[in-house]
Amino acid sequence: METVADAATQGTRRRVLVAADKFKGSLTAVQVAERVTAGLRRAAPDVEVEALPVADGGDGTVAAAVAAGFERREVRVAGPLGHEVTAAFALRGDTAVVEMAEASGLQRLPAGVLAPLTASTYGSGELLRAALDAGVRTIVFGVGGSATTDGGAGMLSALGARFLDGDGEPVAPGGGGLAALDRADLSGLDPRLSSVELVLASDVDNPLTGPKGAPAVYGPQKGASPDDVQALDEALAHYTKVLETEVGPRAAAYAAAPGAGAAGGIGYGALLLGARFRPGIEVMLDVLGFAPALERAELVITGEGSLDEQTLHGKAPAGVAAAARAAGKEVVAVCGRLALPPQALGRAGIRRAYPLTEIEPDVATCISDAGPILERVAERIGHDFLT
Repeated sequence: METVADAATQGTRRRVLVAADKFKGSLTAVQVAERVTAGLRRAAPDVEVEALPVADGGDGTVAAAVAAGFERREVRVAGPLGHEVTAAFALRGDTAVVEMAEASGLQRLPAGVLAPLTASTYGSGELLRAALDAGVRTIVFGVGGSATTDGGAGMLSALGARFLDGDGEPVAPGGGGLAALDRADLSGLDPRLSSVELVLASDVDNPLTGPKGAPAVYGPQKGASPDDVQALDEALAHYTKVLETEVGPRAAAYAAAPGAGAAGGIGYGALLLGARFRPGIEVMLDVLGFAPALERAELVITGEGSLDEQTLHGKAPAGVAAAARAAGKEVVAVCGRLALPPQALGRAGIRRAYPLTEIEPDVATCISDAGPILERVAERIGHDFLT
């Protein structure tokens, strides 16, 4: 196979694919691609760069789809605490990409406010309804970055389900309110759901409850105290039991299924709607048209804010590197910080990683000035691989 260096020697135009995720808190995936492109062109002005920002189903998924040519559609929906927010989904043909974090993500909470017991996914259900209104046949539902731990009850309510207490009144929003659940009625769910393919795209495969469930593993990130975690776990287990009365044994089977615990259990709600669970990065690479872009490239540059052990378990750079390695392409990575040894990178299919901290040791500066530093990192890649 011709390498990038071979192409340079023979005078052919060098082709690079930049397929990186966001640097959380510093740069969006689109900005990462722009900065890497600028740095590469400093070292190799004639390089041909194709940018394909990627995401693994979490926050930034809609932005990645829009960058790949999807239309951005905005809609007013309920935020996690019920306040109205403007959220977006992406649309191309009869396919929609819906990101639950757009409506129910941590970034939708007021500054300094966490609401582990009361935050609701109702707005995510409204986003799904807006996609149905657009006439789609396939919905890619990216879940991650949630403020919620309500098992998807809010989402299901927005789509027509009813969750009632012993007096026949709707239970309070959020996972905490499910402790008072007496009866679940799914008969009013939007009938259009039965005629669409719903794909649950997530980078986690946790079950709904238990030691590896949504409250125990992710609740503390959303402000849950140890007592809150226990209360949420018990409430979600109770929720599952009540749903067994409505839908039968599959309610319990779905609760134990991979992905049920994604994004505070909204994965469970999606499975109840008939969703098919797939690793988020695999779904998004398909949706974004990664395969043809990969075929056109000699070198692939991927990355995210932190390359660490989590990266190897379903995060975007690992998915990109695996696909590129299978196609015989060389892969390097950019990142804010690097916490993986060369051997682990090699096993993941990444030849070398270039952290911002290699140029600027101060982490705070790397975060505040990530763009210019990333350009310098990319220039170094250009010198190492393209000249």
